[in-house]
Amino acid sequence: MTQQNPRKAIVLFLLITFAISAIFYAFIIHTGKIMGGRGAFVIGMMWSPALAAFLTSLIIKRPISAMAWKWGEGRYQLWSYLVPFLYSFAAYLIIWTVGWGKFYDPEFVGGVAESFGLEKVPKGMVIALYIFLTATYGMVRSMSTALGEEIGWRGFLAPEMYRILGYTKTAFITGCIWALWHLPILLFADYNSGTPAWYGFSCFSILVISGSFIFTWFRLRSGSLWSAVILHASHNLFIQAIFTPLTLTSEKTKYFYDEFGIVIPILSLLVAIYLWTRRGELPAPK
Repeated sequence: MTQQNPRKAIVLFLLITFAISAIFYAFIIHTGKIMGGRGAFVIGMMWSPALAAFLTSLIIKRPISAMAWKWGEGRYQLWSYLVPFLYSFAAYLIIWTVGWGKFYDPEFVGGVAESFGLEKVPKGMVIALYIFLTATYGMVRSMSTALGEEIGWRGFLAPEMYRILGYTKTAFITGCIWALWHLPILLFADYNSGTPAWYGFSCFSILVISGSFIFTWFRLRSGSLWSAVILHASHNLFIQAIFTPLTLTSEKTKYFYDEFGIVIPILSLLVAIYLWTRRGELPAPK
């Protein structure tokens, strides 16, 4: 198989991805917890697309160096970090202001203060220190897992599809695949915020598909895989590690916050629509 057969390469990549992922689906579903195996299972799952991309490249005799490893322009990497922060911060401001959740959760902040040995320090300083450390040094750990997915989704799959389908279809189809890839652990494990499965998956699908338009746009515009990696890592970091745990919840909160509530998907969709209007800036498929 050669580079002139993108459809065969795409099918091969997807078959390998889901075959490897199935191993980790089984482990996660067996434990019922996304962090089962002390997090090893979900890390294995997130690196399945990367392993599939490497194996597919080997089979079709394409160098791994073809997956846009160059850093690219710094402005795209900066915006890749800032865009998830902006839409997630705006979403949580809405949630806190309207009253669907409250800022902040005293129990969580108290645990942070205890872990830092800062029980006597004002809680505002504890929160500021936690956000600073998580949003900076925490990016290293977040990128290490996001890299596994993005090598596959935006390093291999999206450029391959872009060659034959263009931006809109590529972003939409890869977004649908990305959403379905998460479905087993959403239905059969605890990858949800507690809403009914149909509601959580609907919100999550809107978020992931719109996110695919954002990630794909930055990946193609910058010509760098790292734009997608930073976007993914920043998204996970600000939502999962900062704003969601800082939010004091009530019974209704789960329908509005996190990746399975409705607010973040709506704001992500607005960003996606804006970038879609700028699709003319993308380079021609090679």
